Amino acid sequence: MNVPDSEFKSLLEKYKKFAVYGLAPDATKASHYVPLYMRDHGWDMVGTYPKHHEAGGFKIYSSLKEVPAEYRKFVDVFRASDKINDVVDEILEAGGVEVMWLQLGIENREAEQRAEKAGIKVVSNRCLIIEHKKWF
Repeated sequence: MNVPDSEFKSLLEKYKKFAVYGLAPDATKASHYVPLYMRDHGWDMVGTYPKHHEAGGFKIYSSLKEVPAEYRKFVDVFRASDKINDVVDEILEAGGVEVMWLQLGIENREAEQRAEKAGIKVVSNRCLIIEHKKWF
Protein backbone atom coordinates (compact mmCIF):
# COMPACT_ATOMS: atom_id res chain seq x y z
CA MET A 1 0.00 0.00 0.00
CA ASN A 2 1.48 3.32 -1.04
CA VAL A 3 -1.31 5.62 0.15
CA PRO A 4 -1.23 6.76 3.78
CA ASP A 5 -4.51 6.70 5.72
CA SER A 6 -4.40 10.50 5.93
CA GLU A 7 -4.98 10.69 2.14
CA PHE A 8 -8.08 8.48 2.01
CA LYS A 9 -10.52 11.39 2.37
CA SER A 10 -8.95 13.34 -0.48
CA LEU A 11 -8.95 10.22 -2.68
CA LEU A 12 -12.65 9.70 -2.08
CA GLU A 13 -13.38 13.37 -2.71
CA LYS A 14 -11.44 13.31 -5.99
CA TYR A 15 -12.88 10.08 -7.39
CA LYS A 16 -16.68 10.27 -7.29
CA LYS A 17 -16.97 7.61 -10.02
CA PHE A 18 -15.39 4.18 -9.86
CA ALA A 19 -15.52 0.60 -11.05
CA VAL A 20 -16.27 -2.22 -8.61
CA TYR A 21 -14.23 -5.22 -9.71
CA GLY A 22 -16.27 -8.30 -8.79
CA LEU A 23 -19.64 -6.66 -8.02
CA ALA A 24 -21.62 -9.71 -6.97
CA PRO A 25 -25.32 -10.43 -7.55
CA ASP A 26 -25.64 -11.76 -3.96
CA ALA A 27 -26.98 -8.94 -1.75
CA THR A 28 -25.45 -10.54 1.36
CA LYS A 29 -21.88 -10.14 0.06
CA ALA A 30 -19.75 -7.07 0.72
CA SER A 31 -19.11 -6.83 -3.03
CA HIS A 32 -22.80 -6.01 -3.37
CA TYR A 33 -23.71 -3.96 -0.31
CA VAL A 34 -20.55 -1.78 -0.22
CA PRO A 35 -21.32 -0.31 -3.68
CA LEU A 36 -24.94 0.26 -2.62
CA TYR A 37 -23.76 2.13 0.46
CA MET A 38 -21.35 4.29 -1.54
CA ARG A 39 -24.01 5.06 -4.16
CA ASP A 40 -26.42 6.08 -1.38
CA HIS A 41 -23.75 8.53 -0.18
CA GLY A 42 -23.16 10.26 -3.51
CA TRP A 43 -20.72 8.10 -5.46
CA ASP A 44 -21.45 6.73 -8.93
CA MET A 45 -20.16 3.34 -9.96
CA VAL A 46 -20.35 0.48 -12.42
CA GLY A 47 -19.32 -3.10 -11.86
CA THR A 48 -17.40 -5.91 -13.45
CA TYR A 49 -18.34 -9.54 -13.11
CA PRO A 50 -17.54 -12.43 -15.46
CA LYS A 51 -21.15 -13.66 -15.66
CA HIS A 52 -24.07 -11.50 -16.77
CA HIS A 53 -26.32 -10.38 -13.93
CA GLU A 54 -28.27 -7.40 -12.71
CA ALA A 55 -27.47 -6.14 -9.23
CA GLY A 56 -28.85 -3.09 -7.53
CA GLY A 57 -29.41 -1.27 -10.81
CA PHE A 58 -25.67 -1.10 -11.54
CA LYS A 59 -24.35 -1.39 -15.09
CA ILE A 60 -22.23 -4.57 -15.08
CA TYR A 61 -19.43 -5.19 -17.58
CA SER A 62 -17.79 -8.56 -18.17
CA SER A 63 -14.26 -7.10 -18.05
CA LEU A 64 -12.45 -3.96 -16.94
CA LYS A 65 -11.44 -2.97 -20.46
CA GLU A 66 -15.16 -2.54 -21.32
CA VAL A 67 -15.66 -0.06 -18.46
CA PRO A 68 -15.82 3.59 -19.60
CA ALA A 69 -12.59 5.46 -18.86
CA GLU A 70 -14.14 7.87 -16.35
CA TYR A 71 -15.13 4.92 -14.12
CA ARG A 72 -11.86 3.06 -14.63
CA LYS A 73 -9.67 5.66 -12.89
CA PHE A 74 -10.58 4.21 -9.46
CA VAL A 75 -11.02 0.45 -9.22
CA ASP A 76 -12.47 -1.03 -6.02
CA VAL A 77 -11.45 -4.69 -5.94
CA PHE A 78 -13.36 -7.61 -4.43
CA ARG A 79 -11.24 -10.66 -5.32
CA ALA A 80 -9.30 -13.14 -3.22
CA SER A 81 -5.75 -12.09 -2.36
CA ASP A 82 -4.29 -14.89 -4.49
CA LYS A 83 -6.14 -13.51 -7.55
CA ILE A 84 -4.79 -9.95 -7.30
CA ASN A 85 -1.88 -10.60 -9.68
CA ASP A 86 -4.48 -11.42 -12.36
CA VAL A 87 -6.43 -8.28 -11.45
CA VAL A 88 -3.27 -6.16 -11.81
CA ASP A 89 -2.65 -7.76 -15.22
CA GLU A 90 -6.14 -6.72 -16.30
CA ILE A 91 -5.74 -3.23 -14.82
CA LEU A 92 -2.47 -2.69 -16.68
CA GLU A 93 -3.94 -4.03 -19.92
CA ALA A 94 -7.08 -1.86 -19.66
CA GLY A 95 -5.09 1.27 -18.83
CA GLY A 96 -6.25 4.51 -17.28
CA VAL A 97 -6.36 3.22 -13.71
CA GLU A 98 -5.06 5.70 -11.15
CA VAL A 99 -6.20 4.01 -7.92
CA MET A 100 -6.52 0.33 -7.02
CA TRP A 101 -8.43 -0.10 -3.75
CA LEU A 102 -8.30 -3.61 -2.28
CA GLN A 103 -11.14 -4.19 0.13
CA LEU A 104 -10.84 -5.40 3.72
CA GLY A 105 -8.96 -8.68 3.99
CA ILE A 106 -7.37 -8.38 0.54
CA GLU A 107 -3.61 -7.97 0.26
CA ASN A 108 -0.98 -9.20 -2.17
CA ARG A 109 2.39 -7.51 -1.73
CA GLU A 110 3.83 -8.65 -5.08
CA ALA A 111 0.79 -7.51 -7.06
CA GLU A 112 0.58 -4.25 -5.14
CA GLN A 113 4.23 -3.50 -5.91
CA ARG A 114 3.65 -4.17 -9.62
CA ALA A 115 0.76 -1.72 -9.63
CA GLU A 116 2.78 0.86 -7.69
CA LYS A 117 5.67 0.58 -10.17
CA ALA A 118 3.17 1.33 -12.94
CA GLY A 119 2.28 4.59 -11.15
CA ILE A 120 -0.97 3.41 -9.57
CA LYS A 121 -1.96 4.47 -6.07
CA VAL A 122 -2.67 1.36 -4.03
CA VAL A 123 -4.82 0.98 -0.92
CA SER A 124 -5.08 -2.51 0.56
CA ASN A 125 -7.02 -4.20 3.33
CA ARG A 126 -9.44 -1.28 3.77
CA CYS A 127 -13.24 -1.12 3.57
CA LEU A 128 -14.85 1.83 1.79
CA ILE A 129 -17.76 1.89 4.24
CA ILE A 130 -15.46 2.06 7.26
CA GLU A 131 -13.30 4.74 5.65
CA HIS A 132 -16.34 6.75 4.53
CA LYS A 133 -17.78 6.73 8.06
CA LYS A 134 -14.38 7.71 9.47
CA TRP A 135 -13.76 10.66 7.13
CA PHE A 136 -17.21 12.01 6.23
